[in-house]
Amino acid sequence: MVETLQQLLPGFLIPYFNGLMQFGQELFGSSWQDILTLVWTLIKVVLIIAPLLLIVAYVTFWERKVIGWMQVRIGPNRVGPWGLIQPLADGLKLMLKEVTIPSGADRAVFLLAPVFAFAPALVAWSVIPFNEMLILANVDASLLFIMGVTSIGVYGIVLAGWASNSKYAFLGGMRSAAQMVSYEVAMGLALVVVLMVSNSLNLIDIVKGQGQGRFADMGLGFLSWNWLSLLPMFVVYMVSIVAECNRAPFDMAEGESEIVGYHVEYSGMAFAVFQLAEYSAMILCSTMVSLVFLGGWLSPVGFLPDSVFWLFAKISSIIFFFFWIRATVPRYRYDQIMRLGWKVFIPVCLIWLLVVGCWMMSPWNIWK
Repeated sequence: MVETLQQLLPGFLIPYFNGLMQFGQELFGSSWQDILTLVWTLIKVVLIIAPLLLIVAYVTFWERKVIGWMQVRIGPNRVGPWGLIQPLADGLKLMLKEVTIPSGADRAVFLLAPVFAFAPALVAWSVIPFNEMLILANVDASLLFIMGVTSIGVYGIVLAGWASNSKYAFLGGMRSAAQMVSYEVAMGLALVVVLMVSNSLNLIDIVKGQGQGRFADMGLGFLSWNWLSLLPMFVVYMVSIVAECNRAPFDMAEGESEIVGYHVEYSGMAFAVFQLAEYSAMILCSTMVSLVFLGGWLSPVGFLPDSVFWLFAKISSIIFFFFWIRATVPRYRYDQIMRLGWKVFIPVCLIWLLVVGCWMMSPWNIWK
């Protein structure tokens, strides 16, 4: 850990850092390493969570501006210069609104449901690598950890619909939960194919594996990423994350023309937490696509260095994709959504799983 900190700090701060390490060792003795580990972990948690919450707020602003431009509108431009303070005004408005709880609702579960929806999207960031060194916890099964943690989010939707003591909220919760579970199966199968070709559950190893191969040696790194060799799985995963995040055109949670959503009884900050959960999940899924299929922080061409900038650029592109399809594609019917998940994506994933397995056993294996 000390070596990692020394690599991250600029050169002129190294003498001060070494002096601090020596002072701490003299003051706390053998327990200094444990204290240093705890402090460094807390700093990394703050450096991840604080910017993430700010980014979530301004992703809503970015979405409104982008969709406005696509539909020949201006978008928010009144609050602050160019409308930049609009997300802060929206947050303040929601904080000042009263949180009403229906008289027949289960109060404890009603308030706990938004936490179940939002917490998994934050916990998953603990194993997301920004490069080989910038990661909170580099665990061997980080991809499995993310799949397990994020699957808990569906409980928040089910509990919100059930605890509201409303038939409309309950039916909306069941529809949204069924949709999320259906597309989680396709997402999981797509990731199984990635695990086969990467031979690892560690996200850093998966990214490193995409930087090897004939195209990478030729300086065309973007052609060695998993999006090309696993193109059907890339398409399935991209569409599945849209449905998993309840985003248009699969936004049955907000499809009031079909049925009132699971959070119809929520108001104030309780409602805002559900929106935070949706946008946090969208950013997390965009990051997963960037790491698993688009090479993470790897440079697309050999003459440019690898950098966390490339990761942020890829995440931004995927988020823009979310906005683009929301502005252009009409909402699907519920039966069309379920048919796409169960009768199209899952069979495609199973067939491609077999194809890749045979490909890896053949003499033309490109993932050796």
